[in-house]
Amino acid sequence: MSVDMYRLAVIIVGSERIAVAEREGRLVPLDRLLEEANVRGGFRDLGFLLEDWSTWQTKIEAGIAGRPELFGAGAIDAGSATFALPFARPANLICIGANYHDHVAEMPVPMIPTYPYAFLKPVRNTIRASGEQVVAPRHVHMMDWEAEMGAVIGRTGKNVSIDEALGLVAGYVNFNDLSARDWIASRPGVGIDWLIHKGHDGFAPIGPYFVPAKFIPDPQALPVRLSVNGVVKQNSSTAQMIYGVAEIIVHLTTVMTLMPGDIIATGTPAGVGHGRKPPEYLKPGDTVEMEIGPMGRLTTPII
Repeated sequence: MSVDMYRLAVIIVGSERIAVAEREGRLVPLDRLLEEANVRGGFRDLGFLLEDWSTWQTKIEAGIAGRPELFGAGAIDAGSATFALPFARPANLICIGANYHDHVAEMPVPMIPTYPYAFLKPVRNTIRASGEQVVAPRHVHMMDWEAEMGAVIGRTGKNVSIDEALGLVAGYVNFNDLSARDWIASRPGVGIDWLIHKGHDGFAPIGPYFVPAKFIPDPQALPVRLSVNGVVKQNSSTAQMIYGVAEIIVHLTTVMTLMPGDIIATGTPAGVGHGRKPPEYLKPGDTVEMEIGPMGRLTTPII
């Protein structure tokens, strides 16, 4: 079976979260598309699909191929939708730092990392949906943006080979790795406090769409673009990555078992506020928008 590209998301209708499939700007609830009975909790989150992604992907594509009329006049207009988090409870948020050649060149980084340099973000307090407001932290004066591609893991893996690595990826999402640069501008001798730097409430906007990996055959060939208040700040490509998605996964699985629901943010290109001359930082009233390939536009208002 072969179907044209589709994307998955979760939207808010009334007070309910509803998982949907999107094609050409038209949204159809997965409940209608699949006609599955007795699904645990209903289709309210995409994380449920990752528990058996290959099976659910086959069912979704069969539904799209078998009922194309659902995407017609009765479908929901994506332009009027309110998006929720595609994954309400990711297992882990694993972030890769200093991973773009052009970003390393703009920042005071002393050398190219010899392996993918990783840190974790706390999950429950940091994730935000597209369109959801992020409160500027009271004690942060150097709040920065970082457009990143997130690889969503759909299969368990440990000590995988380079040829196996991309097989762990169910799909991709936009990820804005918001950062408080105050604690790298004047870091103590012991090193960077990654929690204060990266772990503030709302510092991990994600979405709006989840794009299955089959529609991104080369994750190292996607445009990356971010703007603040309509002014483009980052305009690069995932081809600038020092370590590609497969290499990152190989490295991480030497340390930890990757599990369905893990999200790996793969680094940011040049154009962050801290690397600009003079530096620029986010303030209340700003709106950040980012797009990577076909993953839609992730919008983050700062208040």
